[in-house]
Amino acid sequence: MQRIDILKAAASAVFKETRNLIGSPESAVTFGRGAGGDLSSKIDLVAEKAVLNTMGELEFSPTVIGEECGTIDGGDGYLVMDAIDGTTNAIRGIPFSCCSLAFATHCNLSSVIDAVIIDLNTGDVYESSVNKGALMNGIRLKINGDDILKRFKTQNELVVGVNISGMGAGSIEKVTRIISKCLHVRHLGANALELCFFARGLIDMYIDLRGKIRVTDMAAGYLITKEAGGLLFNPQGELLDSDLSLHNRLSFIAANNKEFLQLLQLS
Repeated sequence: MQRIDILKAAASAVFKETRNLIGSPESAVTFGRGAGGDLSSKIDLVAEKAVLNTMGELEFSPTVIGEECGTIDGGDGYLVMDAIDGTTNAIRGIPFSCCSLAFATHCNLSSVIDAVIIDLNTGDVYESSVNKGALMNGIRLKINGDDILKRFKTQNELVVGVNISGMGAGSIEKVTRIISKCLHVRHLGANALELCFFARGLIDMYIDLRGKIRVTDMAAGYLITKEAGGLLFNPQGELLDSDLSLHNRLSFIAANNKEFLQLLQLS
């Protein structure tokens, strides 16, 4: 069984095990704090267990990095897992959450070579393997940078995702400048799935300057974005990379090219 198929099997197991929990009072019951520092809800733990059980059944045993379980030593490579991205949405029944799984050969984002994200509300599956493109339900995704640039220069009709949850005062000014330049700003509550929407061309850029994102939140979206023709930058305008430590917190900008950072005065 190919590695990408193992990731898809694990994501499908999460979809199956959580579909009746989403939006229920039971989903919100908490069990202390996970390794990432957030409260672990029942739906988080059910989803993580589904991934780990599937890996065991398929005899796939890389080192696991997960928000609830922390680091579980294994064999070669790293499985970077956010079993539920958008937990608050899932608990409240807001239909925007996903399971995000990525495999990396080394302990850094740039070595991610396989990625799967499943929309836990629609069942849509996003997948990517390095140098093989990005797919949604088997259909190739490709960002059209010419269309994005035309929308900005002629009508300022960009749709820009901006994560503002819990944003510190120091970042507010820069975000205000972005919002003032864009007629359409969106914040949906699950970074991994929002990166998939960027890869589909539903939003034109995605920006998170809070310094709060973990590698588990974005490892899969990182590869899907790149394979769809997008780029991820840090706030200094450099290509994004990071080691896979749960202690790291990131800011990033997803765009088609660096010109958009300059147009929005982000670098």
